[in-house]
Amino acid sequence: MTDSTTTPPNDPAGPWAIPVRRPLPGDDKPRSGTSFPRKVWHLLVAIKDGLALVFLLMFFALLFGLLAARPNASLPVSQGALVIDLDGVVTEQPSDVDPLAALSGGNQLKEIRTRDVVHALETAATDKRVTSVVLDLDRFLGAGQVSLAEIGGAVDKVRAQKKPVLAFATAYTTDSYQIAAHASEIWSDSIGGVAIAGPGGSRLYYKGLMDKLGITAHIYRVGTFKSAVEPYLRSDQSPEAKQADMAYAGALWESWLTDVKKARPQAKIDAFIADTSGAVKAAGNDLSKAGLDAGLIDKVGSRMAFNARVAEISGTYDDSRPWEYAAIPLENWVAANPPKESGTAIAVIPVVGEIVDGEAPNGTAGGDTIANHILNAVADSSTKAIVLRVDSPGGSVLASEQIRQALLQAKAKKLPVVVSMANVAASGGYWVSTPADRIFAEPETITGSIGVFGIIPSFDQALAKVGVNADGIATTPLSGQPDVFGGVNDEFNALAQASVEDIYARFTGLVAKSRKQPIEKILPIAEGRVWAGGTARQIGLIDQFGGLPDALAAAAKLAKISGSYYPKYYEEEPSEFSKMIASLTGAEEQQASLPRGWFGIAAMNRQLTERRLVQDLTLLTKSGSVQASCLDCRAFLPAIPRRGDADAQGLLGAIALLLK
Repeated sequence: MTDSTTTPPNDPAGPWAIPVRRPLPGDDKPRSGTSFPRKVWHLLVAIKDGLALVFLLMFFALLFGLLAARPNASLPVSQGALVIDLDGVVTEQPSDVDPLAALSGGNQLKEIRTRDVVHALETAATDKRVTSVVLDLDRFLGAGQVSLAEIGGAVDKVRAQKKPVLAFATAYTTDSYQIAAHASEIWSDSIGGVAIAGPGGSRLYYKGLMDKLGITAHIYRVGTFKSAVEPYLRSDQSPEAKQADMAYAGALWESWLTDVKKARPQAKIDAFIADTSGAVKAAGNDLSKAGLDAGLIDKVGSRMAFNARVAEISGTYDDSRPWEYAAIPLENWVAANPPKESGTAIAVIPVVGEIVDGEAPNGTAGGDTIANHILNAVADSSTKAIVLRVDSPGGSVLASEQIRQALLQAKAKKLPVVVSMANVAASGGYWVSTPADRIFAEPETITGSIGVFGIIPSFDQALAKVGVNADGIATTPLSGQPDVFGGVNDEFNALAQASVEDIYARFTGLVAKSRKQPIEKILPIAEGRVWAGGTARQIGLIDQFGGLPDALAAAAKLAKISGSYYPKYYEEEPSEFSKMIASLTGAEEQQASLPRGWFGIAAMNRQLTERRLVQDLTLLTKSGSVQASCLDCRAFLPAIPRRGDADAQGLLGAIALLLK
């Protein structure tokens, strides 16, 4: 008899088939319920489906937000006032929005690209759709002096076409006034005014603190003026560092005064700066009236009054709202007016920010990233010349050399290499410039700082203070060195100093070879000393004054390009994901919380100074290679927090970096 629950002997599936249960009497009756594992499985499937639906909806919401937020180049630009809204800082290469910082509600300063502003102004000068230009400097936090001069020069081109340029800010500082001085009308709020500080100020020195904490900074350096490491060695500034700082700060200040006086000859700028408090007292303690009396500003009024004035010139969208003028946003104008690309391509590779090892996002010059851009340009058969646009205080020697080696591949292919220095091209920024056939800079460019250093901290004294000692064995004098817990020995110190001296000799040798000068002439102008562009030209560190257009023209001439040419940039564009996050998290709208007025901007500058403090102490704890870096140069650039910066806040947070 065959069991109804098994396979019959003559089943073609054979004796190894899986048994199949036959229906039994009563199987058609409904069961009392579903098993517990099946219930759990159904729940998990439901959760999975629900999450998939949520993520799908989020994706389309993000996509919609991105498309809605992006300037649309296909949309027609209406007639009106081009608004150059400089909320935040102006830089050569804006960094990506950090998605983690944006999602966590972190505040990231808005960065506006210099060449976008300059191109927008130059195209607006001859475009009939632009009837005036508005410079909104109310929340402007600064830029390098070369960038400020370039924007001012572009404003002059607009005025040369007889178009009104109106500037507004609650209060003007040194940087914002340099741009505003080029406007045809300068407006200030009645509770604002003008306060010009000029370059200078103090920096922190940590030797006393480090002694109290028991932290020893082992410094290896070459160069009498290599003051980058002084904060870890001294409690005050050395006379040599003061001499160098005064020299180039004085040169930058003279350039600022020359630019402003030329743009606004009627202003009594010297008298106002020499005795600002006296001018304010004479104006009844009214800073805005003092600026008006000195001819630094033309009108005192609210933003609404300013808007009404612009509306008189450029019209309104709605006559019933005369305080809202017809405006063309900068982003829309840039999107609708891309640079023309006709003729022969000249590769432009930006080197912006600190030079670091490996890959790095926009705003930081990663050795791998920049070298790959250069090699990609060299490999492109359409490339006829290379222009390196440098705006960097330097950084890692290894990364700087990696970039230089990539440029040598261009030289090997007989491609002309021209360097265009922006605000800063010092230390590693000068190292990467040495292969150039020609170097352009501006009088306001900060360059030089030909010197190197290395830092290794040890904590043996700090541990001893809390009763912790380090001990062990050594098979050679370098075993376990550098020992940050037990102390760095003399053998390692001698080796490290010899390495730094060797790199310094290489650096000065590269400079001597590139400038076609004997080493005896280079050594006195090296020593880590920083130079302003005007002096740098006199001593032969640069070839001639000029901006990026001049460098492009020189590159075209060296490449024997007979027809037209255009710059082809090799850089990473901000990712679409980064733009989307910025739009949807309100990172762009956060700029509305930026300070206005003299006190507010002063408070914001204090926060930026705290960021420099954190950068100083981060260098002590995280410097992983020999550095060719000019830390003093950072005082002449906006202190923009970059991705990967420490998130310590204030002095206590910075001190914690030393102990973690």
